[in-house]
Amino acid sequence: MIHKIKALHDEGQGLSIRAIGQELGISRNTVRKYLRQDEATIEAAQSNREREKKLDAHRDYIVYLLRTFPRLSSVKVARKLREKVGELAVSERTLRRYVQQVKSTVASRQRRYYEPVLDMVPGVQCQVDPGELREVMIGGESRPLYFVVFVLSYSRLTYVGVSLSPLDTVTFIRLHDEAFRYFGGLPEECVYDQTKMVVISEQFRELEVNQRFHEYATTAGFRIRACCGYDPESKGKVEAGVKYAKQDAFYGEVFRDEADLRAYVRQWLDEVANVRTHGTTGQQPWTHFDAEERRHLRPYLTPACVGRDADGLAPRRVDKTGLIAWKANKYSVPMPYQQGRVGVREAENRLAIHDLESGDEIATHALHLGKGRTLRNENHYRDLRQQETDLEQAIARHLGESLGRQLCDKLRHSVPHHYKDQLRGARQVLEAEPQLDLALIADWVTRERLTAGGLKERLAAARLATARGRDHDGDAPAGPHTTPAELAQYARLGHSSGQQEVTHGAA
Repeated sequence: MIHKIKALHDEGQGLSIRAIGQELGISRNTVRKYLRQDEATIEAAQSNREREKKLDAHRDYIVYLLRTFPRLSSVKVARKLREKVGELAVSERTLRRYVQQVKSTVASRQRRYYEPVLDMVPGVQCQVDPGELREVMIGGESRPLYFVVFVLSYSRLTYVGVSLSPLDTVTFIRLHDEAFRYFGGLPEECVYDQTKMVVISEQFRELEVNQRFHEYATTAGFRIRACCGYDPESKGKVEAGVKYAKQDAFYGEVFRDEADLRAYVRQWLDEVANVRTHGTTGQQPWTHFDAEERRHLRPYLTPACVGRDADGLAPRRVDKTGLIAWKANKYSVPMPYQQGRVGVREAENRLAIHDLESGDEIATHALHLGKGRTLRNENHYRDLRQQETDLEQAIARHLGESLGRQLCDKLRHSVPHHYKDQLRGARQVLEAEPQLDLALIADWVTRERLTAGGLKERLAAARLATARGRDHDGDAPAGPHTTPAELAQYARLGHSSGQQEVTHGAA
């Protein structure tokens, strides 16, 4: 640095002191200080190896953090260092500069992100965006973490909801409920990108909106506003918020279990994210929210649709032993659902357990009126390969050995990661069909792709074509009259420029 300053100055024949400062990003006083020094002084200063910075004692730990988690920000490294060694006898600025200096030698520089400045009215808008971070250490294993970031546009107050399983509509609604209860109220509208949990598709400048989420928004009393496809800048606050949550909250952390994760996120929100001085507003989000936005939010009560699934199914978490809790007793479910979620319904002194995605019944138990009992169906714990074999044999009984094997092979090829679920679905479809046209099925298994759902639709279309007295073309799309009522789950809604608004009444 010193030699560069002298070279640029060139004994008064080169750049001015102001120009050198601008070129090197240092103050004019620093430039003057080094220009006053002669070569002997410079050599003595550079050869003095006794100059140890106060933070050199902690350099090894900082290097360890940056080599383990190369994208950690300087701010977070400084915070983790304080957590480990306590307060340090240096300023915040000195600590950050030291970390940045070390970081430049051991890790690639992190790209910054920018937030657009929007003029918003308090209590009007919340921006929402899902995120995902791979390889988070939870319970001693590397797992993907799914989360949703909610940011109130005016105050920048933030909430982050987390899930260890991929986000579906039920979970997405539950995280909205958590966010609104954290905020203590409801904004007038929420802005989304075109995630499938809100917008099914866009065609001819019109939106198909997920009906279940639309029902929740209508009941809760907020408007849905969707950004145009491929236009993240219209929702920049949350785009920045997702990156901030990934880098500052989750990256570089290790969690004992899900409870530890949730407790950490709440602490991070209350002690870091919502009390920092926001770079755009210049205020702490909590302080700004309390002073100017809280009173503008609408009252919020959790709608009845939260906590239950469609058709009156109550969601339940399955533990690692394959049991769910229901009215002080425990009931078994099939092995594939261990540590997943299922839907439960009581009917005629029996407990019916359903797959939440398909709605199919996967298990049933006689209700026990006592408490503390565990009711197990041993078939739920049979070997998974044996289950696949049983399903394949059941399909072969309906179609014959050769055609049954062809159908099973096609299902495995089409949906390899959910083969057993496809077998179960195909068996149910074949069992429900009054008369099977084996020639048609033999033709379908030669196509590039066939799933259990596709088999069901093709058989329904063939049935209808036969009833009308004409041949069925397997490739011809069925008309609107062939769509089962239970599949019509979406509303077609209008489009406006920039963002798309779904208009409906408040609860």
